[in-house]
Amino acid sequence: MAKQQQRLVILGGGESGVGAALLGLAKGYKVFLSDAGTLAPTYLATLQTENIPFEQGQHTPEQLINADLVVKSPGIPDTAPVVVNLRALSIPVISEIEFAARYTTAKLIGITGSNGKTTTARLLYHILHEAGLNVGLAGNVGDSFAKQVIANTFAYYVLEISSFQLDGMYDTRLDVAILLNITPDHLERYNYDFEQYVASKWRILRHMRPTDTFIYFNENQPTRQQLARHPPVPVALPLSLETPVTPGGYALNSTLTTHVGERSFSLATAGLPLLGPHNALNMLAATLAAQVMNVPDEAIVRGLQTFQNDPHRMELVAVMNQVRFINDSKATNVDSTFYALSGMDRPSIWLAGGLDKGNDYAQLDAVVRQRVKALICVGKDTAPLVTHFQGVVPIPLQTRSLTEAVALALTLAQPGETVLFSPACKSFDLFQNYQDRGNQFKQAVLSLPQP
Repeated sequence: MAKQQQRLVILGGGESGVGAALLGLAKGYKVFLSDAGTLAPTYLATLQTENIPFEQGQHTPEQLINADLVVKSPGIPDTAPVVVNLRALSIPVISEIEFAARYTTAKLIGITGSNGKTTTARLLYHILHEAGLNVGLAGNVGDSFAKQVIANTFAYYVLEISSFQLDGMYDTRLDVAILLNITPDHLERYNYDFEQYVASKWRILRHMRPTDTFIYFNENQPTRQQLARHPPVPVALPLSLETPVTPGGYALNSTLTTHVGERSFSLATAGLPLLGPHNALNMLAATLAAQVMNVPDEAIVRGLQTFQNDPHRMELVAVMNQVRFINDSKATNVDSTFYALSGMDRPSIWLAGGLDKGNDYAQLDAVVRQRVKALICVGKDTAPLVTHFQGVVPIPLQTRSLTEAVALALTLAQPGETVLFSPACKSFDLFQNYQDRGNQFKQAVLSLPQP
C-alpha cells in the first residue's frame, strides 16, 4: 500500500509562512495555508502560481484539524485559540526555522537577544560573505529560511532568531549560538513574567554539543543567572565591555580584542561604521563567530570596515546647520534606547514616545542626565515619559507629530549637537510599524527648510 501523503498546514501567510509552504510542497507534503488577515499581493501571487490551496480572513477549523504538522507564524501567539485547539488534538505546531532546519545539513549560526540581533546577523553575514563563504541570511531578517533551503545551495546560514521563533524550535541544533542580551521585551506574550521570556531566549542552547560554541554578553545579569542555573554544554565565549576576558572578546579603550583558541585579534574602533558600546558588543560577537568559522583576520577587518547598517538603526539621515539627525526608529524598547543614548558623544535632543506598555524608564535616568539637553515626546499618550523625566532632563516637551517634533528639535539644537530619534516604545500608536515610523522621521527631516 502506498504511503499516505502527509498534510502540512501553514498558519500565517507572510514571508516565513509562504516560504514554509513552498518547502513543504517541494518535500512532498499536501500543503494548505491559512491566514486570518489579508494576504499581501506578492504572497498571494506566489500561492496561486504554485497552486497551493489557501484561505484568508479566517482560520476554518475543518481545514486545520486533519493536519499532520502545523508551521506557525511567529506573529501568532501560542495562546491563540487556533493554536490551543491544534495542540489539544496533539498536532505538532512548530516554527518555520524548526521546519527548514530538518532539510539542510548546512552549519547554522543563530543569533538572539532583546537588542542588536539584526545588526549582528547582518554584520556576520557580511563578513562571511565577503570572506567568500557560501552563506545565507535568514530567520527574522532576509528571505525565508525555508524558501532558501529548497535549493540547498548554502553551506552556512546566519539566522536571526526571535523569542517567538525559539518557542517553536524543539529539535534544531545550532553550531554557533549568540545571545547578546536579555532585557524585558514582548512580555505581553509571556504572561508579563520576565522569567518565562528568559527561558524562551535560553532555548537557543537546546541540543548543542561540546564541540559547538556559545557566545554571550558577560555583563547581562539575566544571562549570568541562567549560566549559574544551567551551565552550557558547548564551548562558552563571553563578551565584555568592562574587563578583559580570555577566551572571549572585549571592547576597552576604543579597541576590539578577541581570543579564540590560538588566535588573537585586535582592531581600533575609530573609523568603523558602527558607533556606540552596543555596536562594539555586536562587532565582538560577529568577530568571534567568524573566527570560529575560520575566517582569516584580514577578511574580518575588511568586513567590519565595509559594513552598512540596516535602515532605522542609528542611521544618519542628514546634517543641517551642523546638527546631526539620527534615525533609531528600531529602538522599540528602553534597553535599545539606553545603548543609543550611551553612544552619543555630544549633547543631544532626544525624540521619544509611542505605545507604552508599562515601560520602566529608570534605566535611562543616568545617561539622560549626562547626554540629553532636551526631550521631545511624540505620541498619543506622552504622559508616562513626561512624568518620569520631569526633573531628569531640563526641557521635557510634547508634540502632536513627528514633523512638529523635528522642527522644534532644530530650533533647540546648537551646531555640533545631535537630534536622536530613539523612541523606546513600540510604534503602533501613530504608525504601521517601526519602518513606517522611521521613514516618516526621515521625511520630516529632509523636508526642513534648507539653510
